[in-house]
Amino acid sequence: MKRIRCLLLVLSAATLGVAAVAQPAADSLAARREALAEARYLKSIFKTDAAIEHLSEFVTPEAFDEEVLAELADCHFIAGEYASAAGTYQLLSLRAPDNLLYRIKQMQIAFRMKDYPASASFGQRILAQDSIPAIAALTGDAFNLAMRSDSALVYYRHALSLQPQNETVVSKAANILLADKQYDDVLSLTGDYLASDPDNFTILPIRGLAFYLKSEYDSSYVVFQHLEDLGADNYPLHYYLGQSLWHTNVIYAAERELLKAWAIDSSDANLAWTIAAVKTEAVRPFDEEVRPWLDKTTSMIQPDSSLVSRIHQQYAVGEYKSGQFDKAIVHYKEAYRYNPSFIQALSSIAYCYEVQKQYKPAIEYYEKYLKVARPGSRGYEFAKKSIEILKGELFMEE
Repeated sequence: MKRIRCLLLVLSAATLGVAAVAQPAADSLAARREALAEARYLKSIFKTDAAIEHLSEFVTPEAFDEEVLAELADCHFIAGEYASAAGTYQLLSLRAPDNLLYRIKQMQIAFRMKDYPASASFGQRILAQDSIPAIAALTGDAFNLAMRSDSALVYYRHALSLQPQNETVVSKAANILLADKQYDDVLSLTGDYLASDPDNFTILPIRGLAFYLKSEYDSSYVVFQHLEDLGADNYPLHYYLGQSLWHTNVIYAAERELLKAWAIDSSDANLAWTIAAVKTEAVRPFDEEVRPWLDKTTSMIQPDSSLVSRIHQQYAVGEYKSGQFDKAIVHYKEAYRYNPSFIQALSSIAYCYEVQKQYKPAIEYYEKYLKVARPGSRGYEFAKKSIEILKGELFMEE
């Protein structure tokens, strides 16, 4: 409650445009100095609540004390009380518009509150005053998270013009370019960086992927092989090195790398198929080495039969209620095929035929149902009675 009151006092002072109207007494100045010192100490040991309490005593609508408000805003920021911090920094920026620190804090607060458009806007205003590499990079991040990748790229490039060897920014900019299929730009960007850091484990894979996606497999092989020589050992490395080797017809080496990738992650059906294809080209024995990988691929792409059955059941019910009995029959048959324990499908199929006066297939499916249903159950007795009635209808027709 005290913090809310403090912020209201601060805003009241701003609204009234009140400056310091009187010189505080010497004892008040001493008390203020002590409170600031104590608050800074408490802040340094992360007792921000206590620091805020100390500082709040010196916030009044009669005086604007920039030093106290700046400390108070910083305490709110450290404590994660971003709304209070934002309000205080806004007031400070209004009174000291040339103070970059206040704008930077506003930008950081907006970013942490996930208000990325506002954060980007603060960043643009800061950069209009001073070219700060970290702010250019953060502005790029804000635009990127606001789904404005073109603007993000502009500010990432600006950040790199100020600090070319920023690995993180190069990576983020390159990934935007990869997503846009601007592979030549990726190669240019990563090439510039790697000229002074040729063994970088973050940028090398991006460059290798750009070569691979551009179908320049000889070049992608060189990059990924270099990474492996440096000691890299992960799924993407072995996968793309194996793929590059396969595309350049180095079959046996491709097989080795793809199997390394499978040993790390065996969840990719496409990888299982690729291994089967590579083994085929290497003229491996089909039954012993190729077929097992094709079987793995098949099993991985098979849907969950019980789920598929339930899906068809819902289709069938919907079609039945809409009077689309032929369509309902198709879905009931599929539901039963995927889940043979769903025997109610047989009686439902029979009934759909019955309401369409197709008595012979109706009897056929009622009889199939009787073979698997529990004698004496309601469904069993219904099917048994229905067969009697339908046989009578057939007799009358004949």
